[in-house]
Amino acid sequence: MPDSHSFSEHVLHDKDIRGPLFDFLEKTYGRIRIIEEKMSGRARADAVMVMPDKICGIEIKSDADTYARLAGQVKNYDMYYDMNFVVVGTRHAMHIEEHVPPYWGIITVEAVDAPAFEDDRDGATGDLNFAENGSKDLLLDFYMLRHPKINPNMEPEKKISILWRPELAHIQALDAMPAYKYLSKADVAKKILERVPEETLRQQISGELFERDYTTIGDEILAYRKAAHPGKRVRRRRKRYRVT
Repeated sequence: MPDSHSFSEHVLHDKDIRGPLFDFLEKTYGRIRIIEEKMSGRARADAVMVMPDKICGIEIKSDADTYARLAGQVKNYDMYYDMNFVVVGTRHAMHIEEHVPPYWGIITVEAVDAPAFEDDRDGATGDLNFAENGSKDLLLDFYMLRHPKINPNMEPEKKISILWRPELAHIQALDAMPAYKYLSKADVAKKILERVPEETLRQQISGELFERDYTTIGDEILAYRKAAHPGKRVRRRRKRYRVT
């Protein structure tokens, strides 16, 4: 990593980190999709990284954040995602390993003064990206301190609950399953978990999330409810999502 004298005293906030972080993850893992601000039980995941056969939760702890809620966040993330990352600013880099399980991945991010790297950017061990605030004088240096391992506490019932009913219906069709239109979403998910091999289902869940269109999914859900319950008045539920 660069010499300490080249680092800026800039305090990184969540908004500074997000865009460059997602660029770093795409360079590292290839084909991914990022879904931001995803509810995971009672906690909201800062971001979820969809991979071809896995879903990875991402918790960001910037220099301005504390560890106050992290224990509860770890518990919630672990129920839903195949792997998890915590991304930390300089303030937390020395102690973050004490606060997350050993199977969580850790990415550190530091603010770097751009002029100091004009002649020596190839010497960095991390990956450099301009800060989200658009400053051309500030680079963020991302470093993979620890790669994530498979989360042993993921609950398949929780993970599949991320999908919406039309997405479950598509998986049922792919696997030649009955429609089960009058079963609850939870009961349909249970049927899928019983019938579809684990490896196949991992790929299918990721496939649904890769293809999810937040501009049309509301209409798709409404149409599904009307078809499943003809003659019943169905209300549209409004939700806001941010996707990159």
